[in-house]
Amino acid sequence: MAYDSDNIFAKILRGEIPCKAVYEDSYALAFHDIAPAAPVHVLVIPKGAFTSFADFMARAAADEVQGFFAAVAKVAAQENGTADFRLISNNGAEAGQTVPHFHVHILAGKPMGHLLAD
Repeated sequence: MAYDSDNIFAKILRGEIPCKAVYEDSYALAFHDIAPAAPVHVLVIPKGAFTSFADFMARAAADEVQGFFAAVAKVAAQENGTADFRLISNNGAEAGQTVPHFHVHILAGKPMGHLLAD
């Protein structure tokens, strides 16, 4: 899948669409989801043009991978107030990925239950 530079996360990174940012460094931007699925629901996106987790892991430089996941860990600790949280990253349409820019959801603040519904 080719990267679509008009996807919503690319527009957020360029400042064309506002977000409620909670963290930013040279590797990642984290912001509140506009339709939260839990009391804490933060998205973390890399600053590079990567379509999915698989694309990110195949093409990102080692410092980008380390920097991104260090940002995810910082945001998880900063935003949820407990040690309990869930990370979700959908990879591809059949897995539920709706924005073609790699991102991680951090969810916390309530019991999550099982991973998949029956």
